[in-house]
Amino acid sequence: MTNEEFQHLLSRGVVMLDGATGTNLQQAGMPIGVCPEQWILENRQVMIDLQRHFVEAGSQILYAPTFTGNRIKLAEYGLDDQLAAINQGLVAISKEAAQGKALVAGDMTMTGQQLYPMGDLTFEELVDVYRQQAKVLYDAGVDLFIVETMMSLQETRACVLAIKEVCDLPIMATLTFEKDGRTLYGTPPEAAVVVLQNLGVDAVGLNCSTGPADMVETVQKMYEYATVPLIAKPNAGLPEWDGDKTVYKTTPEEFAQDGKLLIEAGAHIVGGCCGTTPDHIRALHDAVCQMTPKAPHASHHRVLASERQVVEIQLDGSFQVIGERINPTGKKKLQAELRAGKLDLVRAMAREQERNGAAILDVNMGTNGIDEKEMMLKAIYEVTGVSGLPLSIDTSSPEIMEAALRIYPGRALVNSISCETEKRKQLLPVVKKYGAMFIALPVSDAGIPKTLEEKHAVLDELLTDAYDHGFTPEDVVVDALVATVGAAPTSALDCMATFSHCKRDLGLATVCGLSNISFGLPDRMYVNATFLSMAIASGLTMAIANPSQDLLMNTAAAANMLMNKEGSDLAYIHRMQYFDKKEAEKKRQEEAELLARQGMPADVAAGESQQTEQGPVNPVYQAVLEGEKDAVVSLAQAELAKGMAPDAVINDLLIPAITKVGDLYDKQVYFLPQLIASANTMETAIAYLEPLIKKEPGQQDMATIVIATVEGDVHDIGKNLVGLMLRNYGYKVVDLGKDVPAGTIIETALREKASVVGLSALMTTTMMHMKDVIAEAADKHYDGKIIIGGAAVTPSFSDEIGADGYSKDAADCVKLVGRLLA
Repeated sequence: MTNEEFQHLLSRGVVMLDGATGTNLQQAGMPIGVCPEQWILENRQVMIDLQRHFVEAGSQILYAPTFTGNRIKLAEYGLDDQLAAINQGLVAISKEAAQGKALVAGDMTMTGQQLYPMGDLTFEELVDVYRQQAKVLYDAGVDLFIVETMMSLQETRACVLAIKEVCDLPIMATLTFEKDGRTLYGTPPEAAVVVLQNLGVDAVGLNCSTGPADMVETVQKMYEYATVPLIAKPNAGLPEWDGDKTVYKTTPEEFAQDGKLLIEAGAHIVGGCCGTTPDHIRALHDAVCQMTPKAPHASHHRVLASERQVVEIQLDGSFQVIGERINPTGKKKLQAELRAGKLDLVRAMAREQERNGAAILDVNMGTNGIDEKEMMLKAIYEVTGVSGLPLSIDTSSPEIMEAALRIYPGRALVNSISCETEKRKQLLPVVKKYGAMFIALPVSDAGIPKTLEEKHAVLDELLTDAYDHGFTPEDVVVDALVATVGAAPTSALDCMATFSHCKRDLGLATVCGLSNISFGLPDRMYVNATFLSMAIASGLTMAIANPSQDLLMNTAAAANMLMNKEGSDLAYIHRMQYFDKKEAEKKRQEEAELLARQGMPADVAAGESQQTEQGPVNPVYQAVLEGEKDAVVSLAQAELAKGMAPDAVINDLLIPAITKVGDLYDKQVYFLPQLIASANTMETAIAYLEPLIKKEPGQQDMATIVIATVEGDVHDIGKNLVGLMLRNYGYKVVDLGKDVPAGTIIETALREKASVVGLSALMTTTMMHMKDVIAEAADKHYDGKIIIGGAAVTPSFSDEIGADGYSKDAADCVKLVGRLLA
């Protein structure tokens, strides 16, 4: 199927997908815990009949049952060496079911392994895993691809790139969102659609997650940014417990009625996920087939995205700053750290610039004595781990630029592409492939333009080439080429002319390196601030600058307000409140240093209740809060050297810090990557401190907790994080892994004298095994507490099966265990 044929299908109206596979096959006799792909091949007629019923109900696209047909998943059943035969056989089944009346999509999903830096699987290893399956599916004759039920935007990117490197078939991609409106890894729907549509995905959306009515808001948020059709494939409501099985009680009629809301919200392609039968699809088809779906937006927003947020760049919006600090040029301390292979200062600079108001972070690793490519990739991982701001990738090397864009889990800004023939020839296709925006630098093979007219002519040439490569004005930010006014007296005026020309005549955003204007002059800050005010009034969109320079940031906030930019009045007030607090803290520190120099002990001089908005100012506390795993042991050693007891470091610094992290996670200030980084940091500190603690006679050990993913379920990301958090609070954790029978769980709990058993299940089809564990506990007279959690698990389900408690995530689990054992 070509992209043109896919677009023709869409032009005919709402496109219908199929319904659930797993829940329907279990109704037809597929046991829990078997390899679904193998069972389907051994019972092929069951699958053929199901998919034929979907086609008869109105499905135009069938998902081949290759969902977990990648080598990592198949290896869990010892079947990875049969990958080609399994995937080919499953596609053949769907083609036989379709009988030419429906298209067949090759279905791909998560591997269950975590990507680096949270796990050991590298990005390129994952791309290779997906590429292998994609090649087999393509050779088997699928018409298009669906990447579905994705919890990680970065894993989705890896799968999409793998498919695109195999073939040019259309690609659809859907993620699954939590109750808070984000994926498990913290990606909002706006970021998902921005990143994936710019990566070249032909339709984006969501599946599973919830019922159709609860998907409406997410679809609406996606539609605001969508330039491609949107997909919605909801469950038949949320799973409920009915006797000895989980059921979905949303009727076909209710499903169809709510499905109409999805079309009204912006969905163009619809179907059903867990619990949906051919009757649900038939009812949905009949309800929406005559509706006219909203067309995707013809032009897209000027927007960057990280994995956790989007940042819009608006021609008439508030001026924004690209933080320039992560650049070793002229910074001897940073150069020394990079040569030593350390990135502590890089992380600190990222945090500081975000606090000070940067909207985007520029990352440059160009210095002598290092492997720039290796360090750039490490820096991207480190910066994205501590900040949710989008990145500007700053390198003169096309090779390094491609490597950086490939692993960046968002939509980056490329700094920069010039009009030099060889550079633009190399970079424009690369930037287009990875869906980035770029800074257009009007420098040609002849060098820097000598006049304003020449600069604009070079810019026109570069823009023409970019547009021929498929870029739009919304993908480009123009660098005005600021020269020092000391050497070029008209430099500022020329820049104003370029800012105005780009905004009014070309509809382009602009940027400049702000401090260049004052190079070689005394008291440069005043020149920079005045130039900034003039530039903003002339149409400058953003600047590469140091956001810790308060005069510049305050000037920008005031200029936005005076130009009546939307929301700028409150932004100015908030900026000045932040500035006042910052100045007060600076004054307090100066006074403490003065007193310390006069002989007063430092802790007394600073004040015993030294507090900031981030919590107690203690390096160990801050290290956990910021996930500084490499530094935490040396910081703990420093506290011990001051006379602090090892158990006091744990109880007074580490536990309050991880508790604060949990609170930030609950408030959606932190997301899964930060939670894991902080938990790993604390675990490192505890591993060092615990052997130093002298146990008092008669002192009792902390409670033992047995955790496991229930039988038939091979997902353990959430369960592993629960174990990590519980260990950090001092509990002895016995982790039995995944796919664990009820008997094994209770037998272990009795043997270990466990106070609590924690059960995890991701899939609705395996939730029922939680009840088996509770029944086994009663039979074996286990009298400890049993708690449950997982993506599909709800508090009501916990009550229905007689569990002692439900936790929504790892941080909540610590609180639950504390309450139960109090």
